[in-house]
Amino acid sequence: MKYYIVAGEASGDLHGSNLMKELFKKDKKAIIRFWGGDLMKAVGGELVVHYKDRAIMGFIEVILNLRKALGFIKLCKNNIEDFQPDVIIFIDNSGFNLPVAKWAKKKGFKTNYYISPQVWASRAGRVKAIKRDVDQMFVILPFEKDFYKEYNYDVTFVGHPLIDGIVDREQVDEKKFREKYKLGNKEIIALLPGSRKQEITKMLDTMLIMVDKFTDYQFVVAGAPSQTVEFYNRFLTNKNVKFINNETYDLLSIAHTALVTSGTATLETALFKVPQVVCYKGNWLSYQIAKRIITLEYISLVNLIMDREVVKELIQNDFNEENLEQELRSLLENSKRKQLFLEYFELEEKLGGKGASKKVAESIVNNLN
Repeated sequence: MKYYIVAGEASGDLHGSNLMKELFKKDKKAIIRFWGGDLMKAVGGELVVHYKDRAIMGFIEVILNLRKALGFIKLCKNNIEDFQPDVIIFIDNSGFNLPVAKWAKKKGFKTNYYISPQVWASRAGRVKAIKRDVDQMFVILPFEKDFYKEYNYDVTFVGHPLIDGIVDREQVDEKKFREKYKLGNKEIIALLPGSRKQEITKMLDTMLIMVDKFTDYQFVVAGAPSQTVEFYNRFLTNKNVKFINNETYDLLSIAHTALVTSGTATLETALFKVPQVVCYKGNWLSYQIAKRIITLEYISLVNLIMDREVVKELIQNDFNEENLEQELRSLLENSKRKQLFLEYFELEEKLGGKGASKKVAESIVNNLN
């Protein structure tokens, strides 16, 4: 069978790569063409466009780059027609994928969606279009199945794919890891400023102010695979800060505490049982628009899944030096950390069992057969 997968950004590349591995196991004759990144490329298949080449975030940024975005959508449609896949699998990235899914359904292609658009966060009216354009939806958050049920749309909950990559992961040799990066013996505070340039630029400077306020700890910046080491150099002027590129999981496995930009990284940090402060600051106008559209009480996946404040969120104007210092000091107190660990274990139970990628692959292949 021929599979066409459309993923965007680092998390989509990760989940796409794991899905591809399972598709190749299930279908020995699988031919896969995809939009993704280095992880998917390493599995096999044919890469069409790397997610780094089309990374645009924020409402205003999308408008300013509209011609570029529309050009990629046109390229994707043309490439799908050229490939003539048996099924198209869209992974997250709704701003790009939903318009393509609408076109693909009209053209008669079978459409599957893995990792739902966040319609439960804003513009729930999009469910009508999803029901029309997506043959099968695979969701990874426990509350999503009930959400879609309200709209008479039957979706499949497969559990969260991060479980497979984190919970049973081989333990890092902390001594060797510290020696490799000259981290010394201090407890580590990991800084995860996001994966996109706009995020990193807005987040990292404020995070780094904490370095001289907490000198008993070693601060380490986690570099994202989507950015070059050279890009980070402008921020790394303090000699007491270490930088580790593209080894975030290893870093989190030995970290004491973390400052994390809102996104998938908040959930990854929680699964590693690392106490965290969730941070986010975006373009002012984009934030004003988002605030009027998004109806959620929380922005971090941890709090959304638990339906209560488990980790502190510092958003927009609240993300400042004073508040960040206060919350970080609070996290370093043992009493709060113990409670947070208990909350994290409950979170893991809610996410379901292992094998999300395997379940999706089996369902797709069986349906085709």
